[in-house]
Amino acid sequence: MEKSCSLLIHFDKGTPAIANEIKEALEGNDVAAKIDAMKKAIMLLLNGETLPQLFITIVRYVLPSEDHTVQKLLLLYLEIIDKTDSKGKVLPEMILICQNLRNNLQHPNEYIRGVTLRFLCRMKETEIIEPLIPSILQNLEHRHPYIRRNAILAVMSIYKMPQGDQLLVDAPEMIEKVLSTEQDPSAKRNAFLMLFNCDQDRAVNYLLAHVDRISDWGELLQMVVLELIRKVCRTNPNQKGRYMKIIISLLNAPSAAVIFECAGTLVSLSSAPTAVKAAANTYCQLLISQSDNNVKLIVLDRLNELKSSHKELMVELIMDVLRALSSPNLDIRRKTLEIVLELITPRNVNEVVLYLKKEVVKTQNGEHEKNGEYRQMLIQAIHSCAVKFPEVASTVVHLLMDFLGDSNVASAMDVVVFVREIIETNPKLRVSIITRLLDTFYQIRAARVCSCALWIIGEYCLSLSEVESALSTIKQCLGELPFYSVSEDGENTDNSKKVVQVPATAVSSRRPAVLADGTYATQSAASETAFSPPTVVQGSLASGNLRSLLLTGDFFLGAVVACTLSKLVLRLEEVQPSKAEINKATAQSLSYMVSVLQLGLSPVFPHPIDNDSYDRIVLCIRLLCNTGDVVRKIWLQSCRQSFVKMLTEKQLRETEELKAKAQISHAQPDDLIDFYHLKSRKGKSQLELEDEVQDDLKRATGEFSKDGDDANKLNRILQLTGFSDPVYAEAYVTVHHYDIVLDVTVINRTKETLQNLCLELATMGDLKLVERPQNYTLAPESSKQIKANIKVSSTETGVIFGNIVYETSKVHERTVVVLNDIHIDIMDYITPAVCTDAAFRAMWAEFEWENKVAVNTVIQDEKEFLGHIVKSTNMKCLTPPSALDGECGFLAANLYAKSVFGEDALVNLSIEKQTDGKLSGYIRIRSKTQGIALSLGDKITLKQKGGS
Repeated sequence: MEKSCSLLIHFDKGTPAIANEIKEALEGNDVAAKIDAMKKAIMLLLNGETLPQLFITIVRYVLPSEDHTVQKLLLLYLEIIDKTDSKGKVLPEMILICQNLRNNLQHPNEYIRGVTLRFLCRMKETEIIEPLIPSILQNLEHRHPYIRRNAILAVMSIYKMPQGDQLLVDAPEMIEKVLSTEQDPSAKRNAFLMLFNCDQDRAVNYLLAHVDRISDWGELLQMVVLELIRKVCRTNPNQKGRYMKIIISLLNAPSAAVIFECAGTLVSLSSAPTAVKAAANTYCQLLISQSDNNVKLIVLDRLNELKSSHKELMVELIMDVLRALSSPNLDIRRKTLEIVLELITPRNVNEVVLYLKKEVVKTQNGEHEKNGEYRQMLIQAIHSCAVKFPEVASTVVHLLMDFLGDSNVASAMDVVVFVREIIETNPKLRVSIITRLLDTFYQIRAARVCSCALWIIGEYCLSLSEVESALSTIKQCLGELPFYSVSEDGENTDNSKKVVQVPATAVSSRRPAVLADGTYATQSAASETAFSPPTVVQGSLASGNLRSLLLTGDFFLGAVVACTLSKLVLRLEEVQPSKAEINKATAQSLSYMVSVLQLGLSPVFPHPIDNDSYDRIVLCIRLLCNTGDVVRKIWLQSCRQSFVKMLTEKQLRETEELKAKAQISHAQPDDLIDFYHLKSRKGKSQLELEDEVQDDLKRATGEFSKDGDDANKLNRILQLTGFSDPVYAEAYVTVHHYDIVLDVTVINRTKETLQNLCLELATMGDLKLVERPQNYTLAPESSKQIKANIKVSSTETGVIFGNIVYETSKVHERTVVVLNDIHIDIMDYITPAVCTDAAFRAMWAEFEWENKVAVNTVIQDEKEFLGHIVKSTNMKCLTPPSALDGECGFLAANLYAKSVFGEDALVNLSIEKQTDGKLSGYIRIRSKTQGIALSLGDKITLKQKGGS
């Protein structure tokens, strides 16, 4: 188990085979039993058994076998066994194997020769290899390509051995000759690979001598050519120009793998516009031609990287990228829309929106199950286009309003929020939007969408005809009064009760929802269930959508209806000259409000009306009975002003985020700048010139200089032992997503040689060590760098602990130095992120892990404490600054972050200032996994004190 091996087979130790049984089977004549015994022997050897008694049996009874499977298993056995003694000398009995291997290399069967050559690629013992070299070289000229290609690989592995260049002095020369005459694509690729690895200059010369024929070479060889070009250009950037032409010519290769590699190589080597454009075009081609979803996602990732560094070139390809929406996979569609939305400019916005509109229409008639979700993504994309470029809003708003009655509530909600924003930002569209909204209002089936639509109607119906039309629409949707009738006749009573009663599941299916201030409220899920056909109360007309929703017990909607009616009546007073009409409208509105209250307090509902809705409806009744100028101003102007303020803030936030995303370049003041116009242009193509100019620009703007945060590096160095310990150790910890690399420096501070020094590590939490510890010998006062890799599988605070063990010549016992613990901080995995309020609340209701931390701090200012928590937890505060303005002794805010593993972390902070000036309250953390909730809670508990 300790030694390295190229073979790995799963072995169930449940029934261990006994060595004697294996021996008997090998000595018999049954080929099937022999194969089975060989397999068992190999399994046992791989799992730490030695089985020395089997060697002679195998030499006597297995070596002479002519069966191909037995011969293959024999080679695997020979690969695994120890071929050297404790001093590293080859065992004398290995001479027996040598003769067999030579016979195999001259065997008339091609398969036997081929597998033997493959076996020799994994041999490292010079004494065994040396006598076989003439036979290996003979196989380079064999008629069968399978043997030739394996012979080339055998020559390569021998040449790469420590004394390989002495065993095969002229190997590169020999392989170059083979390469010039070889016709088989696979053998040709192996020969070129050998030159690439063992004699790079020969490989380069061969490549440049055959530049014209590269496009005819096989796919395998072309891939190696690209690898060679990358290697040469990295070590010698001045050579780039001559290789660029080769890469450009390979872009027309028939193989998708080759052109994908070409595009990647072009982008990594050059920033010239021509090269980047060629690469982007290639990626777009692959995006459309490849059917595999994983390939499409990888290509979209590459396009996303190009977008961040070469946005202006990607803008031209926006329509090509959009064609990826034809894939039915939602992840591909989401990624495509994300890329496209960042490439929109005034020149292409109309074309993009037109394409998105066609896609929205397609979702109507398709039978695909995910159509609702895709439609929602399209609506959000169109929304952001219309906000950035208001001139396109007029072309899409009416089409989208057809989806207000969508059965997918989230999609309908997005439409109504879009309409609400557009009606404010585009005053020219107000009249047409209101007319359309009133026409389609009866189709809306979701309570949340109804509430938002009613708010729009209440705020933006300004003229007499609009107000009257709005009042009549709402009346139609509410139906005839009363909402329920109680008759003295027993039968009628039963009927009315039957009518009003809704399925118990719809009413009582309630769950706590978190409000924007962090408090809980009970939210009925009735509005989101599938709607049954509207019920009819005896003696009334067929009920509208508002009526059926009210009869399911949604009294928040009743309060919204009351507010909308109040606003409409107040506006009617301003625009209607006839006093009688005003009084009539007021009386009707009041009767509806009173009926809603009666319905809420009636015994037919298992849950009566909630206090908030009751108070709000009563306020509306009082307002209509007694209006004053101050109240009128609040109702008709202040609501709109608050909404305008909210939109302005949202735009400000978005522009700030865009500024933050813009790359900051640092140029060193002493960097050399080449002057393009003074450069020699002799024999250079346009592409080479462009490339040089781009490199100079990068050098001048500091794009080449890495963010050398050396101070940050020093912060990450952890001392593992004390200065007085015989061995001093310190570790530099690098956290890179799924890996943690510990770079440990160990210094021998004694005057003696430390033997078998070993760094032993163990982990706690979701951390796993990747490799086994090795033993080292450390000279007096010398140092050693030891690297340890650790895999991480989830966002959780982990601990790495361990010790250093060593021996000295004087003391025979092993000495142990215990190391300091290394704590892996959860902050390395968490990044601030943004999500909508609706998404935050949905996740808050869904996530099951909650960690509640009581506030305990010396900070006395609410906002300062919030800032301290945001900084300590590396999270983003979703609550806008305006909502945190003012002094009221109370503060509630939502924070959000995402981990590198895609997990969401939600935090709600609710604090209150006590009379003694101290802060009290709770910080609630929610997440899908336990680790992130607990680790964040520990971090907050540790850091929240502040003041220190």
